[in-house]
Amino acid sequence: MKKIILFAMLAVVGITASNAQAKKATAKVAKVEGAGMAFETETIDYGTIAHNADGKREFVFVNNGTKPLIITNTQGSCGCTVPTTPKEPIAPGAKGIIGVKYATDRVGAFTKTVTVTSNAEGQPTKVLTIKGTVLPDPVKS
Repeated sequence: MKKIILFAMLAVVGITASNAQAKKATAKVAKVEGAGMAFETETIDYGTIAHNADGKREFVFVNNGTKPLIITNTQGSCGCTVPTTPKEPIAPGAKGIIGVKYATDRVGAFTKTVTVTSNAEGQPTKVLTIKGTVLPDPVKS
C-alpha cells in the first residue's frame, strides 16, 4: 500500500514539474522578420484605487524582430488616458516602455484603450487596455 501511495505522489510531482517547464517554454517570444513588438501584457488592471491616486502605469514590450521598431503614434481613447511614447527606435532584442497615465480624479469603473501605431511587421496598430475602479473620497463625519 505504501508503494502505491509513493508512486502516486511521484507521478503527481512529475506531471506538475513537466507542466511548469512547458509553461516556461511557451513564454519565449517568437522572432519575426522585420520589426516586431511583443508585450509582456496587453491589459493593465489598476484594481481598486483611491480617488486622485497615482495613475501612472507602464506597458513593457520587446522588439522581437530583426529590424529597429519605430513607434510613430500612441493615442488614448479619451482625454483621461495620456500615453507616452519612446522617441528613439527600439533595437532588435531591446525592451521598450509605453507609459500611460489615467486621470484618477474620475470616480467609478473604467476601461480605456491606447492604440499604438508602429512599423511592426504584421501588426502596424496594437490596442492596449487599462481598467480598474476609482473609489470616491471617504465620507467625513
